[in-house]
Amino acid sequence: MKTGRHFLFVPGPTNVPDRVLRAMDRPMEDHRSSAAPEMARSIFPDLLKVFGSANGQAFIFSGSGSAMWEASLVNALSPGNRVLAVRNGQFSTLFIDTAQRLGLKVDVIDVEWGDAVPAARVGEMLAADTAHGYKAVLVVHNETATGVTSDIAAVRRAIDAAIHPALFYVDGVSSVASLDFRFDDWKVDFAIAGSQKGFMMPPGIGFLCVSKKALGLLDQAKCPRAFFDLRDQIKHNAEGYFPYTPPIAHLFGLRAALDLLFEEGLANVAARHHRLGEGVRRAIAAWGLKLCALDPKIYSDTVSAVVVPDGLDAKKVIDIAFRRYNLSLGGGTGRLVGKVFRIGHVGDINELMVLGALSGVEMALNDAGIPVTLGSGVAAAQQWYRETATG
Repeated sequence: MKTGRHFLFVPGPTNVPDRVLRAMDRPMEDHRSSAAPEMARSIFPDLLKVFGSANGQAFIFSGSGSAMWEASLVNALSPGNRVLAVRNGQFSTLFIDTAQRLGLKVDVIDVEWGDAVPAARVGEMLAADTAHGYKAVLVVHNETATGVTSDIAAVRRAIDAAIHPALFYVDGVSSVASLDFRFDDWKVDFAIAGSQKGFMMPPGIGFLCVSKKALGLLDQAKCPRAFFDLRDQIKHNAEGYFPYTPPIAHLFGLRAALDLLFEEGLANVAARHHRLGEGVRRAIAAWGLKLCALDPKIYSDTVSAVVVPDGLDAKKVIDIAFRRYNLSLGGGTGRLVGKVFRIGHVGDINELMVLGALSGVEMALNDAGIPVTLGSGVAAAQQWYRETATG
């Protein structure tokens, strides 16, 4: 039997604050009572703020961020529509796969896994599309598989420069509520998120933020939809209800999570993630290891994908960390299986939690045959956290 707390440092699910757990630990309530709308009406405006929007409309579904890919696509597009998508990691790959399975024709811009969305290339392809055949552009803001954050503002500028009307889809599953996200400023049409990362909740809720432009297309879209039909949501949400039984306990948890985010301040949340992520990156450099992300300008502040030396298996590092040291690390996905392990630094964490995880990684690396000097990464992160400490 292991004592103490397990160190959860995968990039999702993330640690759930006690306050959120307490909010969810309650008897079930009547979701059709006259008192039920009070909860929904308090949540939706605050959810919009987290997306960085005053003009969009937020939606809540039982499901995951992956379910929100489908929900977003079927509500504004029709089978046979052409869309332009960037593939730069496993989650952008799965987003594209979802679109293809729904009958959309996807033209893919492939870039190296570890690189960011190439805004200039997106702009070139849209500018060449003078007939406006592309109905949407699909990108992932923070590619969780590679630890890469793309410049969404640059992509927006490229779309505008091409004078193209395509809808702008942004997967923000591992960025919303942890990194700076500006739905209105970037003129996003569909932003996608889930409960289990920056929102510091258990998995189970998917979120959408949708622009007025996209909402105007709901009746034109011909993709089959039932559970994911936003028109049903709009009708019932207007009265504070949902078109089906909502995840009641999760809604109370979400209310508590939103309160925590606003008490810290969204700008402070983003700054904390940058500071903690930089400490992890300094530790990785001290170990002599490299990140999957190819350029410091695109390093993610929520997850670092660490490349193991050739001939060694990252899965061994992950298993040793879990079995011997009570530490969960993320594995490589897709073509990166066995080549990287991922350190999640997102959600409800602080300096000492990160330092404890880094010490566990050092021991697991050595046990897996990847020699690093014990304490080197921890010391590098300690120094950074001391230099940047406030209060």
